[in-house]
Amino acid sequence: MKLGALGEDRLLNKILLHLPRGKDRKVPAGSADDCAIVEISGSKKYLVLKTDCVVEGVHFLRGTNPSDVGWKAMMRPLSDFAAASALPKFALITLIAPQQTNVAWVLGLYRGLRRAGSRFEVSIVGGETSNTPGPIAVSVTVIGFVEKSRVASRQGGKPGDDLFVTGRLGSASEKHLKFTPRIVESRWLTKHFSVHAMMDLSDGLGADLPRLARASKVGFDIELENLPVARGATIDNAISEGEDYELLFAISPRNRNSLQRQWRRKFPKLPLTRIGALNHKAHLANRKLPRGYVHFQQSR
Repeated sequence: MKLGALGEDRLLNKILLHLPRGKDRKVPAGSADDCAIVEISGSKKYLVLKTDCVVEGVHFLRGTNPSDVGWKAMMRPLSDFAAASALPKFALITLIAPQQTNVAWVLGLYRGLRRAGSRFEVSIVGGETSNTPGPIAVSVTVIGFVEKSRVASRQGGKPGDDLFVTGRLGSASEKHLKFTPRIVESRWLTKHFSVHAMMDLSDGLGADLPRLARASKVGFDIELENLPVARGATIDNAISEGEDYELLFAISPRNRNSLQRQWRRKFPKLPLTRIGALNHKAHLANRKLPRGYVHFQQSR
């Protein structure tokens, strides 16, 4: 079987089945979430680790401003930190590039990496370089921490929970090189509310919402007419285009009014939209939900 027939989620299930977790098994999250969250003995915080990459021809095109590529390369793993309500601290950069790559391009890339890191006080502390026939690939590993009382994952959603998304969906063509992860917003959420499950929307609502539901062992009901669609986008774009990097989270309906009222005061320029609820069995409002982006099965 080829990777294209298997897809990312099924591939990961096969890989993770055979990975050792260590004798202490102090890994509260990792297999179902984008960040690995590891217990530190005697600490009130978890260690949080994440690696991500951007590849020429997949995540950016030849001729893209290298500073924008660096920004995106750093911000992608930081968006996963937002999903965990974690604070990033350190980053390692691996650059894999052909020998004919212009030095000026590499320097521009690192300007973007530094600029993105400084936005959230992330220090670049090391990395690696390697030659390749092509294409260019940039991998960023981020290390940080999250309080045990505030950690968020995909796995805690409960039937009856409200589903909310931040921002507007379907605007990948405009913002995929310019987005800012919702770290500030996620930290505020976990400080003031009990967030049952959360993740970032990097592959599109149609791919990411089912992942949250599977991890939480629940279904979902989406009100498609209420989706916050970006200007110029369609509902299908909002569901399947991907690279929105907004937060999707589940919270008790008891907190709905308080959340919406406080959010408007704290983040008046950022929409927060209830798009449905979790339940015992998925129901898709009488129409099929487009699946979003799936690695190895689509090009981006």
